[in-house]
Amino acid sequence: MLPAIFGLSGPQLTNDERAFFRDSNPAGYILFVRNIVDHDQLRALTDSLRALSGRDDVPILIDQEGGRVARMRAPNWPEFPAGAAFDALYERAPASAIEAARVNARALALMLAASGINVDCLPLLDVRQPGASDVIGDRALGSEPMRVAALGRAILSGLQAGGVVGVVKHMPGHGRALLDTHKALPVVGASDAELATDLAPFAALRDAPMGMTCHVVFSSWDAELPATLSPTVIQSIIRERIGFNGLLMTDDLDMDALAGDVPSRAARAIAAGCDIALNCWAKMDDMVGIANALPAMSVEARARLDGAMERVRDVRNGADFAALIERRDALMAAA
Repeated sequence: MLPAIFGLSGPQLTNDERAFFRDSNPAGYILFVRNIVDHDQLRALTDSLRALSGRDDVPILIDQEGGRVARMRAPNWPEFPAGAAFDALYERAPASAIEAARVNARALALMLAASGINVDCLPLLDVRQPGASDVIGDRALGSEPMRVAALGRAILSGLQAGGVVGVVKHMPGHGRALLDTHKALPVVGASDAELATDLAPFAALRDAPMGMTCHVVFSSWDAELPATLSPTVIQSIIRERIGFNGLLMTDDLDMDALAGDVPSRAARAIAAGCDIALNCWAKMDDMVGIANALPAMSVEARARLDGAMERVRDVRNGADFAALIERRDALMAAA
């Protein structure tokens, strides 16, 4: 198996994509707005990916956070609140906020699972800092680490109850970045002691099934390399200090924060200790280059992947979507 997750170019697999994916056997796939038309089309697409891979539990990812980050959109699917809504509710009623985050995530998972999607890149555990780039902004669950952790735990629990694996992001913390990593490479100069705030939610949720790195330089730990490419950050901070032993994927390798061609970025990330290289934009030359540049997935990474997907293998959804939404809205209105 190739330690990569690839995007697709459109709402159906092309013949070239089908042949390439069959030959390269990537670990999974990720979907975007360009891949989504309506429910029937989306379900047919995810069914085709499972059939092609020969794995019923092949990871099919999406960024469906709520708020401004949503790939499945109205009018075919309902809108969900951004993380900041639960942070605001927590100010008034912490228990209600935690329960609202949980039932919201379970409803979200039911919606995704009905379309054949089994991994959501959620929750964000980035601790929001004043003056930081708005790339995180209202997506964050707050500026207090243990509040972020409590809401993040509720979201992971709700997703899993609905049959979807959650991904904690962006390790070891994107909240201080002053630049948008889609466009540039941020350098965070905070001290090791200050960065303990950023690590705290990830440490509290160290048992999460999957995690995603950030393309941010933390000069206190590695003044040269962003976290995604830094053996020091991945091993000493993410694996050892945070204690995370789940499946670790990169953020999108197409982002302008990283230098060099995309296949070399993927190779460096895997060499640094990431389990999976995430390549979102479905550019065939880049995908072929990644397939040629990467070794087969390690035994350890495959075990982490299997362990993550095992968590939702036997989930049987008996919950009612409308009832969950009604419960969420009542909690958010009553506080």
